[in-house]
Order: sequence, then structure tokens, then C-alpha cells
Amino acid sequence: MTEIAVHRREPAQRMGFFTDTTVCIGCKACEVACKQWNDLPADGSEFRKGGSYDHTGTLSAATWRHVRFVEALTPGHLPDIPAVNGGRAATGDGDLNLVAAAEGGGLDRWLFMSDVCKHCTNAGCLDACPTGALVRTEFETVIVQPDICNGCGYCVPACPFGVIDRDPYDGRAAKCTLCYDRMEDGLEPACAKACPTDSIQFGPYDELVETAKGRVVALHEKGIESAYLYGAGDAAGRQVAGNLGAFFLLTEPPERFGLPAQADSPIQENMPIATAAGLAAAAVTAASTVAIMVLAHRRGRR
Repeated sequence: MTEIAVHRREPAQRMGFFTDTTVCIGCKACEVACKQWNDLPADGSEFRKGGSYDHTGTLSAATWRHVRFVEALTPGHLPDIPAVNGGRAATGDGDLNLVAAAEGGGLDRWLFMSDVCKHCTNAGCLDACPTGALVRTEFETVIVQPDICNGCGYCVPACPFGVIDRDPYDGRAAKCTLCYDRMEDGLEPACAKACPTDSIQFGPYDELVETAKGRVVALHEKGIESAYLYGAGDAAGRQVAGNLGAFFLLTEPPERFGLPAQADSPIQENMPIATAAGLAAAAVTAASTVAIMVLAHRRGRR
């Protein structure tokens, strides 16, 4: 983990998000609350090809929370919906029973996941930033300082989750701050506050991990054996980006939700070599500058 850049007089602990996809209803209240609190522009309400009911589409510099809609259909099977004639069923009493048709197979269920910046332990965006605009706070979250960002965009490809993006208007990078301004005043983030089902839970990181593990056990006891944690509680060597500050409970492979099965910071992996090379280059540059200044001073005295 990179060094914490912000310190308080009183000790602070790591905070994070636990998102339980099994209780998400896709209401997008978190998206609205995030945009309202952070004064972010709307995405519009246009249906896109292949976009289902998801108008937002993806995380971006103007969308820091995104509820992903995944249509879960039984592979190779279409719903058994009877032929209709003018909006009326061809058989029976004339009413088309969509509930019965769905129960017949095919229309299995909807999967929802409220996606957000992962606030990684090994944060690729932070490692790639050349200006120090990206820093780790006292809550061990990663934020962008817009007044320091120069819009270089190095952080964008360094994020294995495709979270951070450049604003199309001023070119500076932007992403979820885990409502750093609210946390400073002891308030929970706007998205968690607005979630009606507690799909998004906020709190001390270690406590959230224990809560999430208990939830997985409870789901297994109910027969949902596919439930697992993504981004937390993994053994060393199998951690996603060194463990995620915002992690998820999933019941399907992560790729179904647009998440990589494995991810780490490309800069973090090569940090010792890169750091040594950078220090050597800086030393050569400094020595050259001093030499030029000495020569110029000697010539000025002649």
C-alpha cells in the first residue's frame, strides 16, 4: 500500500464499502444521491442498443456510481411465451400470463450490481500519477486533487477496473472519493445513505469484511452455494489489487458484472525497478544541472 498522505490529530481507521448484490433492486437511488451530492451532470435518459434499462452505461468522470443491469437468461433456452393475436393470447381465456411464461423457463432473473471505484490497496491510478494529484487519505481511500491534476491521463489505463476517467470539458481526472468531505464530518457517503435495501454498506473496513463473510455463510446455509466475496478475504497471492476498499458479494463469475477475475496495479508490480531507474535519472539530471551552473559561473568571472 502507498503511503498515507493525509494525517489527523486523532487516529483514523480504514473505511470502505461492502456491496451485497443479492439484495440490490436496481433502483439507482445511489446514482442519484451521488450525482446530487457531488454536483455531477446527468447522463440522460436514452435507451441504448444492448443497454436494457441501464441508461448510465458505465462509470466515468461524471458518473461515480453505476448500477449495472445484467439479464440472466437460461443458456440456450427462450421463454415459452404463447403466440398472441392483437395483444391477446391465442389460447385460454385470452389473457397473456407473463408470470407463468417466465416461470416456464428462460426469463430467469435480473442481476444488479452498484459499481464504484474500488479504492484498491494497490492502486494503479495512484502509482501512475506523476503530479501527486492522486493521494491516499487518512481513511486509506484514494482521491483526486483536481487543483493539482494536469490532465495527463496516465491514471486512466493504469486502473484495471476502468474506473477513473478524464472530464471531457476540462481534461482533469475524476472518480469516486468515497465522499471524503462527508467522512471528515463523520457522515456516511451519500450512496450508502440513500440505499433502501442496505445493499451498499459503509463502515470500518475490517468490520465490513467480517460482516460480509457472515453474509456468505448465511447464503450458503440457505442453499445459495455460488455466493462469494470479490475483492476481500482472499489468501495472499490471490488478492485482487491487494484487496479492495470497496468489495462485493457476488453469485456469478465476476466477468458477468464487467469485473476482471484478477487485477493488480501494473506500476505496483514493477515499482522497485521503476523507482531505481527514476532515482538514477533524477541524479544524472541534477548533476548535469549543477555542472552547467558551475561552468556558467566560471565563464561569468572571466
